[in-house]
Amino acid sequence: QVQLVESGGGLVQPGGSLRLSCAASGRIFSLNTMGWYRQAPGKERELVAAITSGGITNYADFVKGRFTISRDNAKNTVYLQMNRLKPEDTAVYYCNYRDHFDADYDFWGQGTQVIVSS
Repeated sequence: QVQLVESGGGLVQPGGSLRLSCAASGRIFSLNTMGWYRQAPGKERELVAAITSGGITNYADFVKGRFTISRDNAKNTVYLQMNRLKPEDTAVYYCNYRDHFDADYDFWGQGTQVIVSS
């Protein structure tokens, strides 16, 4: 099992910035992908950004140039730096851990709320 604890959400004005963190603990394997997904009210959960243990990143088109994902493998922590936030970025942001070899070894955090509003 892997436990994921997110932090850093909150209320921010349009154009502002937030940094999300997700710390993983438990049975963690060296080859994995960690990522951030989000779910807005009435919408399906969607990928925001992901990063492999080797540092390869993948971003949704709607955040390219605004969000940056990074990780500290020594701390088993992934970060999401969100800049130039828009009201449409309002959602619950979820951290995800997935093993490189076993897609079923897949875990989610409880989510952190991000609200972008003036």
